[in-house]
Amino acid sequence: MPKTSSRYESLCNLAEKIITIKPNENTRPKLEKAIEITHLDISPNGATSLAVLAAIFLVLIAILLSAGSYLLSTPEQGAVNTETSLNEQGTGTPMLFFPLILIILAAVILKPLSNAPIYFANKWRLKASNQMVLCVLYIVMYMRHTSNLEHAIKFATEHIGPPLSLDFRKVFWDIETGKYSTIKESLNAYLENWRDYNLEFVNSFHLIESSLLEPSEERRIQLLDKALDVMLTGTYEKMLHYAQELKNPITMLHMLGVILPILGLIIFPLVSSFMGGLVKWYHLALLYDVILPLAVFTFGYDVLSKRPTGYGESSIEQDMLKEKKSKFFPAIVIILFCFVGLSPLFLHAAYPNQDYQFYKFGNFSDFRCDKIVESGKTTTECIGPFGLGAVLLSLFFPLGLALGLSIYYKGMAKDLVKMREETKSLEKEFASSLFQLGNRLEDGIPAELAVGTVAQNMSSTPTGDFFRIVSVNIRNLGMNLKEAIFNEKTGAILSYPSTLVQSSMEVLLESVKKGPRVAARSLISISNYVDEIHRVNERLKDLLTEIVSSMKSQISFMAPVIAGIVVGIGSMISGIIANMSTLFGNISSNAGEGATIGGNIMAAANLFKVKDIIPSFYFQLVVGVYVVEIIYILTILANGIENGPDKLNEKYLLGKNLFRGAMLYFILAFVVIFLFNLLASTILGSSNLTSGLSSGG
Repeated sequence: MPKTSSRYESLCNLAEKIITIKPNENTRPKLEKAIEITHLDISPNGATSLAVLAAIFLVLIAILLSAGSYLLSTPEQGAVNTETSLNEQGTGTPMLFFPLILIILAAVILKPLSNAPIYFANKWRLKASNQMVLCVLYIVMYMRHTSNLEHAIKFATEHIGPPLSLDFRKVFWDIETGKYSTIKESLNAYLENWRDYNLEFVNSFHLIESSLLEPSEERRIQLLDKALDVMLTGTYEKMLHYAQELKNPITMLHMLGVILPILGLIIFPLVSSFMGGLVKWYHLALLYDVILPLAVFTFGYDVLSKRPTGYGESSIEQDMLKEKKSKFFPAIVIILFCFVGLSPLFLHAAYPNQDYQFYKFGNFSDFRCDKIVESGKTTTECIGPFGLGAVLLSLFFPLGLALGLSIYYKGMAKDLVKMREETKSLEKEFASSLFQLGNRLEDGIPAELAVGTVAQNMSSTPTGDFFRIVSVNIRNLGMNLKEAIFNEKTGAILSYPSTLVQSSMEVLLESVKKGPRVAARSLISISNYVDEIHRVNERLKDLLTEIVSSMKSQISFMAPVIAGIVVGIGSMISGIIANMSTLFGNISSNAGEGATIGGNIMAAANLFKVKDIIPSFYFQLVVGVYVVEIIYILTILANGIENGPDKLNEKYLLGKNLFRGAMLYFILAFVVIFLFNLLASTILGSSNLTSGLSSGG
């Protein structure tokens, strides 16, 4: 285990010292099991205490916020007339709204935070189960030539990486500390944790253990082959059921998380106007940029947690990805674009009385300002921006967020993905090259010469290049077979960082010690195993193709396109309402006080008040940030469903999808907003409409 504990462990242990809260009797066994699985250095009391303390902390902040807002308000503000209090309602609502949200948040996080170890355990199982096929493969590969369970588990542990490798180290540790006396006892106790989650993994290990008791070599090999076959067959059947059950949840996720929320945004400009300003832009931001993404991610993670075992990334790729994480985060891109997006607010704050004509669309920023007389003092209250120029500039804010993240993830994963593709092309051919190498060894040719023969037969291929480097190291540098492959400076494995290639070559080195025929049988069997795993993996991808392609279309096309159109419609509605409010106000002021039409127009003017409208500027910011968030979340879920916890591919897809989705949203929203506002300005700018209404008054 790492010597330094995680931040979560430190917080749990600190919370338990401050106040000890015990979980209920039904939850305690689940927490204890989850803590044991994830090897956390905490107690169930610590996890529950942290959740309670976090909830208390949020409630205290809410109380302090409410008390502070009350104390800061002057007595004169409480004594103003009804009209003034309505004007002040906009400034008083946030101080009541945010404390209430904090209290609700405290109640909501109490249970999930107390069950955090169970969440970590599910995540651990997902990662570990994705390594199980390779784990069984490596153990079977090793035990074909050496029937020793301890050495086989050690061999597998060196090649699969955490978290499953950590579990097997714990198996050895329990023997070392005297908790169990034999490897079988310790291993069987560990396998009980997987009986309810991955029965084929347990059955495969029992078959491997049974092979140790077989006196017949042929029967022993059959049991080992059966162990891998049970693992692969069980994996395929579970993935088949998972793919069948996945369609409805993904459809629900698509409708409730993308389509309906984005289409529902169209009504918000009208809702805010009709409800007298009770719905503000920050209410919209809380719903769409915080609550909805959390709900979509929680629902998607629940779907992802039920995914059966698969074929995960290698530990070598994980290590290389960690080294890449130290790259400079392109914050300057985000800051620059976000500054451009928010520039109308900055310009208005610096020069409140200045604005510019934007072609036929009115003012560029278009802040609507009213003078308010309060306690003998005149203050100016400005609402907006409503201008088309400000709305178009606001598109740079979500674009900057997406581009900054895209550059970061692309820079982290681009080179590694290219290396992975080269390695995968090597692994695809590697089974046939191992078969050829096994045949040469079975003919009695020494391994050092057989490698050169295979390199000639497979020239101009990645596999041929690999064996050519091995042959050159042996002939020109005088290395033995082990040095030619694994030398730290010139070894062939340096150019192809594949755990499959590395483990196969280590099996070759071990089996060659027992003679060329043993090595030949080992390599031929490895070739058959790799082919079988490749076939099963391709079948698994076929099962998930329809679902994954549907999610990819949502990420790259549906969500940005629908959001772009909705923003254009919403901005047109907001602009029309704002202009109608001004238009009706001017007409009603020119109409006679006793005229019926004047009264009707006055009622219409009161219905469409500028101060009650959500400006298109904020509306677009909320939608744009939501699009970036939903692309981010759906990319993680789509990659998890298709590839399991493959972090390298996840980073690569995030970089690609964020760029494409954000650019599509930016371009489409820009065009739709411009065209729809052009249409609205043409209609509202009609001289016939204005003159007709004026003459009627």
